[in-house]
Amino acid sequence: MIHAPGVEGVGSSSIMRLYEPRKAEEIARHCGVSKGMVHQVISTYNRFGVEAIETPGKGGRRHQYLTFSEEKEFLAPFFTQAESGQIATVSQIQRAYEATVGHEVDESTIYRLLNRHGWRKLMPRPRHPQADLQEQEQFKKTLKPRLRRSSQPGQSKMNVLY
Repeated sequence: MIHAPGVEGVGSSSIMRLYEPRKAEEIARHCGVSKGMVHQVISTYNRFGVEAIETPGKGGRRHQYLTFSEEKEFLAPFFTQAESGQIATVSQIQRAYEATVGHEVDESTIYRLLNRHGWRKLMPRPRHPQADLQEQEQFKKTLKPRLRRSSQPGQSKMNVLY
């Protein structure tokens, strides 16, 4: 199949039809693209041949350090570690990954790797690092009296002038 960037309906049979004398509007309608795209594909084909319009198409991972199967092998020890109840941290995985590929990688690379293989962070943070436990306890003790004071019967909630 011949792919051109942005041209989904142009195939080898469509290229062969280009030799038949037809208007660009007709070819565009048949292929589901714009007239300008038809002119661009014809021009590229005439200048560089079929190889110029045979592209890999859209999508895919073209800039990868490891293939999907290599990533799966790489993560296997961490899966077994997690299944036995031990915690595998992103920093551990990142260090091992950097050793495997031979250079530093960003933390987001590891998070995308884990996401591709179905891992996600399940452990919530137990408490905020800057939390003051004494202040929280004091707040719990004084919360109910504060709520009662603001909603005493006979007290208007809004002062409206008519």
